Amino acid sequence: MTQSRILPLLPVLLVGLVACHSGNTMDTLVAHSDLTESILAIYERIFWWTVLLFIGVQGGLIYIIMRFRARGDETTLPEQVHGNSQLEITWTVLPVVILLHIAIPTVQFIFKSQAAPSPDALKVNAIGKQWWFAFEYPAEGVVTANELHVPLGRQVNLRLQSDNVIHSLWAPQIFAKRDMVPGRVNQITFKATKAGEYLGQCAEYCGDSHSLMQFRVYVDTPEDFAKWVANQNSNAVSEAVPAGSEIVKAKCGSCHTVKGVTEVASIGPNLTHVGSRTTIAAGILLNNTENLKKWISNPAGVKPGSKMIQVGLNPQELDSVVSYLQTLK
Repeated sequence: MTQSRILPLLPVLLVGLVACHSGNTMDTLVAHSDLTESILAIYERIFWWTVLLFIGVQGGLIYIIMRFRARGDETTLPEQVHGNSQLEITWTVLPVVILLHIAIPTVQFIFKSQAAPSPDALKVNAIGKQWWFAFEYPAEGVVTANELHVPLGRQVNLRLQSDNVIHSLWAPQIFAKRDMVPGRVNQITFKATKAGEYLGQCAEYCGDSHSLMQFRVYVDTPEDFAKWVANQNSNAVSEAVPAGSEIVKAKCGSCHTVKGVTEVASIGPNLTHVGSRTTIAAGILLNNTENLKKWISNPAGVKPGSKMIQVGLNPQELDSVVSYLQTLK
């Protein structure tokens, strides 16, 4: 295909690329909560002001080029103009007006996003670790990792903390990025408007595995959320693989909690219901047999700098541990 035929197709190709991108769950131009809808409204306001400015500037440029172009019969220089008070006032005042139209709703949103949550809001402590996220539901008595479940249509108040360095919690379709600072509690309050699964990511460089520090947000119907809470509060104790249970208790219990099997420990993620999670290793691996073996056998190889130690299981012990963990649902 010749260049003359390709160039007219470029706009079509760009539209196609945008259309493909719109299905990405990290897309900031898709809003599924009241918080992100407000952010998107500001995006749109800025976009349309930019369009108007572009049209105005380019229109003025085209007019000047056509109106004051040399026509070939000039014998003298055109009249030399030094300054124009009306134009100077216009291009000083107009940007101020435009900036005010952008700044006022932005400041209003900032104060709105910092407002106190309603009394019936779901409260969740989100804690940044190296390199994973812990989610604690104080009223519900639930502790989980890397998978945040919230009910559709109910306000959620996330209390952001860190027990090491600065992290940043970000799920672009559900809530904006906000830092998790050691010794400080930040907050995000939102209400999800569409059920589904959404990707999240640490958005502040925090060390070797920053890019591998991911999580999921699951927006459940109120009924499904209640079922999830009830399941999380149960002891997922299985006697199907007793050998695996004993190995986990002996070699993993000092870092991980499994209700009814190990003592309470908070160094690593709570494993009581790990078999029901869709991912492991902070969202970078699907939760299946092959990946569990890979993760347990060589944590540092999967996630550089991981705090999870290599416990040195032989193949038979590894099979028993993996089989046991898969029963914890």
